[in-house]
Amino acid sequence: MQSIMWSPQFRLTCCLLMPLFLLSGVQTNGNQRLLDQLQQVGLVNLLEQATRPNVPQDLATYDFIVVGAGAAGCTLAARLSEDPSWKVALLEAGGVENIAHLTPVLAGYLQQTASNWGYHSVPQRLSCLGMNNQECALPRGKVLGGTSSINYMIYNRGNRRDFDGWASAGNPGWSYAEVLPYFLRSESAQLQGLEQSPYHNHSGPLSVEDVRYRTQLVHAFVEASVEAGLPRTDYNGESQLGVSYVQATTRNGRRHSAYSAYIQPVRDYRKSNLHIYTFSQVTRLLIDAETKSAYGVEFRYNSRAYTFKARKEVILSAGAFNSPQLLMLSGIGPADNLKAIGVPLVHALPVGKRLYDHMCHFGPTFVTNTTGQTTFTSRVTAAEVLSYLLAGNPATKLSSIGGVEALAFLKTGRSTLPQDWPDIELIMVLGSLASDEGTALKLGANFKDEIYDRMYRQLAQARQDHFTLLVMQFHPQSVGRLWLRDRNPLGWPKIDPKYCVAEEDVEYILDGIKEAIRISKMPALQSIGARLLERPVPGCESLAFASDDYWRCSIRTLSYTLHHQVATCRMGPASDPTAVVSPQLRVHGMRRLRVVDTSIIPVPPTAHTNAAAFMIGEKAADMIRSDWS
Repeated sequence: MQSIMWSPQFRLTCCLLMPLFLLSGVQTNGNQRLLDQLQQVGLVNLLEQATRPNVPQDLATYDFIVVGAGAAGCTLAARLSEDPSWKVALLEAGGVENIAHLTPVLAGYLQQTASNWGYHSVPQRLSCLGMNNQECALPRGKVLGGTSSINYMIYNRGNRRDFDGWASAGNPGWSYAEVLPYFLRSESAQLQGLEQSPYHNHSGPLSVEDVRYRTQLVHAFVEASVEAGLPRTDYNGESQLGVSYVQATTRNGRRHSAYSAYIQPVRDYRKSNLHIYTFSQVTRLLIDAETKSAYGVEFRYNSRAYTFKARKEVILSAGAFNSPQLLMLSGIGPADNLKAIGVPLVHALPVGKRLYDHMCHFGPTFVTNTTGQTTFTSRVTAAEVLSYLLAGNPATKLSSIGGVEALAFLKTGRSTLPQDWPDIELIMVLGSLASDEGTALKLGANFKDEIYDRMYRQLAQARQDHFTLLVMQFHPQSVGRLWLRDRNPLGWPKIDPKYCVAEEDVEYILDGIKEAIRISKMPALQSIGARLLERPVPGCESLAFASDDYWRCSIRTLSYTLHHQVATCRMGPASDPTAVVSPQLRVHGMRRLRVVDTSIIPVPPTAHTNAAAFMIGEKAADMIRSDWS
């Protein structure tokens, strides 16, 4: 990990405790600094033994080849391999999790490691003005577990109207009543007060729990939200509207990724029919152009090309950027783009023609009169590490999911949607860019130095308590696009989210900022001295601070993504000219080829997308089993 400002005691403790984690099954992808530390204490050989990957055999044949080991891919591979007569290959371009992935408070640092593909958008004209070269950072997981291994672990399924809308748009089987059983199948909930809720299950692979570490600041925020008129709610239950402490994909205070939940518990028991290949980047699908049937994949492992063949299906679970990229590299996509880069057209489809994302405004930030509540990672002590790692204490600072403590779901006055369908989410975060002294969030989001220097550096130096309310719009009108710049399978696709192209999106977020400020003025937050951080956003100084125009400028400057890209392989009936896959997730016009990940989601959901990815994997497994039984 790069430039982590840990105390010497913290670094030493992590190094000394690594062998305990290796012996308990936690593995690492070989980050260089960590290897250097392990070399000093003589643990490199043990580390290599624990992480030795499967070596592929060229021309091997499998029943199913799953490309990408994110939430959907891990779920699908685990479910399909339950049948011992089916041989399943799971290919992942990245490595495996290490101690940093499992420690929730370190989420912000993971975007600077090899576990992140490191994508940036093309320069934005109307957003991301506070980013270097006006490029939005677009993190995606490159590790067993995918983005579930580097995200902020928020578990949020969405609104029943999202899924009913999918079904009514020509996707039978995807209504709320039909997908809820798959959410429940995946979940093992440990949520206080919801033990008897019909909206939660307690026996699935994926742990969902309350974050046990809670500060005075979050209690004040939740109370203030209620004072402002929001009900307390289970946002994964009957109604989303209201405020709630966050529900997290953690287990006993550790990250519980797709790999940890679905693959790690079974991999040693299914060695004969579940083969997992790390550092194996798929470069092309093998397709019979005459029959339009997928029959295998080409991939690179250790700088050498390999081929795997599929008896039944090739399944893309590579995510909202890599699944469309692989389709297009294989001749499936927009004819104009493929012709321009010299890829022979196999089948014309609108791959990547639509891209939706939830743009989030990084703020407003509020300072308080409290002390010792905001977590500054450079002040984490060895005693706290020992309590968390050795004593198993799930209520230390290290179990905080990147500082996220609560969520509030709101309606705005301008909304034309039904009353029970939220427009805005407020994400209460314990801190800001100051929390890590500019060593993680700023770099991961590609913020300019002046944003940190002029707005947050003084907060970090003073260790002043503060919190931020991130404002996210659920139903953006702005539509982006993804396409290929060339035929190089190891290069990046071009990604243009086109945030804030629709003026209406800015106004919704402005409404959310105003609501955040209104909540801050309620008695519970006033009792701890909550007040706006009055440091103007660079580039917005000429506008009256906290005026509507000031906030509009801030929205376009402090633009932020939360990994929620969807619709690049959009699901819809064959009659839908924007659809790439059918309701059964088969690629239109192709045989033996499916896409199973969040790229199939047709419109932005009222949710973070990680929970939906697990649901999609579970549902796809049932559809595939039904087809091949």
